[in-house]
Amino acid sequence: MIRALAAGLALLAAAPAVAQGARPPIVAWTYTVQAGDTFSDIARRWGVDMAALGDANGIPSPYVIRIGQVLKRPDPKGTPKPPARPAPAVPAQNPAGQTPKAVPRPAPTLRPAPPPRAPLAPRESDAPKIGWPTEGAVVSHFREKVAGIPSNGIDLIAHPGQKVRAAAAGTVLYADKEPERFGQLILIDHGGGFVTAYAYLGMMTVKEGQAVTKGERIALVGQSGEAQRPTVHFELRRNNVPRDPELYLPPRL
Repeated sequence: MIRALAAGLALLAAAPAVAQGARPPIVAWTYTVQAGDTFSDIARRWGVDMAALGDANGIPSPYVIRIGQVLKRPDPKGTPKPPARPAPAVPAQNPAGQTPKAVPRPAPTLRPAPPPRAPLAPRESDAPKIGWPTEGAVVSHFREKVAGIPSNGIDLIAHPGQKVRAAAAGTVLYADKEPERFGQLILIDHGGGFVTAYAYLGMMTVKEGQAVTKGERIALVGQSGEAQRPTVHFELRRNNVPRDPELYLPPRL
């Protein structure tokens, strides 16, 4: 009886010793590995999965740890990670260790001014006194390129149906369609080798061989040939050599 009571007291005394040997849960966010710790025991005391603990600390399986190593507890699932702060920009340095000065931006290149037109040559004294074939602004001058080809005359912008007049008295040499470029075309002979040409016309009102007076209507403005809008192309030639019509036309007010 006495021996049984002593054995029971011994068991009661031993029970608290076993409970004290079991390590308590880890409540801190970091833990320093101590003698006798195992990776699985630390994970159990933290209440986390071994794989999660290994990922959080960069320790792959078989999860080897050493005494004194500091481990951190994995973040709870669903906790968003703070965004990484960008590293501050470091200004580039020259070989001397000095920060280079800002290089000024070059000034924009301006489009060069168009070359001045050549001075007007004197007109022949025996040339006919010609007038403007129609009203309208000159949109293309002598020798300027039109559709990539230097022009042998001038182009005047006009309204459809506007009158086109003979620049001087003469005889109609040609009044028909020119299929290559000029569409409806009229040529008038003024004598002395001088001929005027009128192109891109609409309806023509004269015929070949007809004598016309200066300012007489010979056609109506239209749009034919390569013209992209109602235009009158006007040329002056002597012995089939083009002249600049603006040398011979009277000035406009």
